[in-house]
Amino acid sequence: MIKFSQQRLNEIFSKFQNNRIAVIGDLMLDVYIWGKVARISPEAPVPVVEVQEESYRFGGAANVGMNIKSLGGKPILIGVIGYDREGTIIDALMEENDFEKEGIFYDEDRPTTVKTRIIAHNQHVVRIDKEDKRDISNEIEEKILNYLNQNKTNINAIILEDYNKGMLTKNLIHKVIEFAKSNNMIITVDPKFDNFFEYKNVTVFKPNRKETEDALGIRLDSEERVLEAGKLLKEKLNPQYLLLTRGEKGMTLFNEDSSVLNIPTRARKVADVSGAGDTVIATLTMALAAGANIEEAATIANLAAGLVCEEVGVVPVDRELLYQTLVDDGK
Repeated sequence: MIKFSQQRLNEIFSKFQNNRIAVIGDLMLDVYIWGKVARISPEAPVPVVEVQEESYRFGGAANVGMNIKSLGGKPILIGVIGYDREGTIIDALMEENDFEKEGIFYDEDRPTTVKTRIIAHNQHVVRIDKEDKRDISNEIEEKILNYLNQNKTNINAIILEDYNKGMLTKNLIHKVIEFAKSNNMIITVDPKFDNFFEYKNVTVFKPNRKETEDALGIRLDSEERVLEAGKLLKEKLNPQYLLLTRGEKGMTLFNEDSSVLNIPTRARKVADVSGAGDTVIATLTMALAAGANIEEAATIANLAAGLVCEEVGVVPVDRELLYQTLVDDGK
């Protein structure tokens, strides 16, 4: 595992401030209903949650943006929300967090994607999803591409954050990758199943274990299978780098020179894995845009994911805690 000198960390973290990262993908609102359980319902064998608090947070691609902001960068969210109460809440959260809103497009024909989590005594009881998975319209695709072209001099890197909610269509994926390559931009991908094999020739392709198993139809139940999967994905998609996240087994990085690096997990006490993938792609891209090499960026991102897994709910990484933990690791 890579050890950082404090000087090297200062070089990387100081450049976070100048990073303007476009996050294109499925914007979501995360609703948290916190309560307590004192009895079982007489109507059905389920707990009765007495609500004590309700809170709203960015989810999906918007949570990737929150991680970028928490690290000191400037997120440029590009996505779609509905003309509904939840869309209004996302708009208010963007104002509250000083996010640019020009890349957000309203669609009156689809609801804002919402995930409602009910948590009692720090235990996740149930999740309720509201969503429309149809592809966005050609008109909105064109608006997104026009917005990118108008802002290409203000973007240091692009993240494609796919949750299979219809925002990232095949055509949009291909056009954005072409745009990034023609403008010499870093472009990283957090994929899902539907468009898995559309993300060709990107800087970093970052699937998790389940996504890789589903896409390739093989079980990653041994190191040999992991290496086989990595080789197949490199051949099919031709990314500069492939970063396979493996849950409790950490990450495996497949370099452009065919070398492989295993990075062990850093979570000391796992409370909740929600949002860990968002933290990885945000931190990885921020580090690359700040001049870190791929092994440095993957190591920093791996630790960032470990830190957020120690918190309940979807929370962005704490920049100062991440920095200090890396400093301590290097001693």
